Amino acid sequence: MTLQTTDIHTAIRTLAENFAAVFGRGDAAGIAEFYTDNGMLLPSGFDFVQGKRDIEAFWREAMDMGIRNAKIDILELEQHGDTAIEVSKYSLSDADDQVIDHGKGIVIWKYEDGGWKMRRDIWTSSMAPQ
Repeated sequence: MTLQTTDIHTAIRTLAENFAAVFGRGDAAGIAEFYTDNGMLLPSGFDFVQGKRDIEAFWREAMDMGIRNAKIDILELEQHGDTAIEVSKYSLSDADDQVIDHGKGIVIWKYEDGGWKMRRDIWTSSMAPQ
């Protein structure tokens, strides 16, 4: 397998920015395309969400609940061959830019079909339970 020679930090940061832009357009199907075919979400308070169809449905439901913007701040990024591990902070806000949730997460990226895709995506809120 030949890996892209582009700096991994630039590639993943660009993908995080694109993810936020697609999310901001309310495009749940587009969000699902950031994940591998067998990608998996491990969201706090939910069971496993696996596969693009279920990932799209999860994000569509989040958008239907009023989440309009996603911001991702990558803190650490390590590459191990065709895998990369990201540690980040996130913030989710509504149409008025009022923060609905913020927290931390880990994404395991996989290089496949000529690009980086999310294979595992887990996050937990830093907000106090209500």
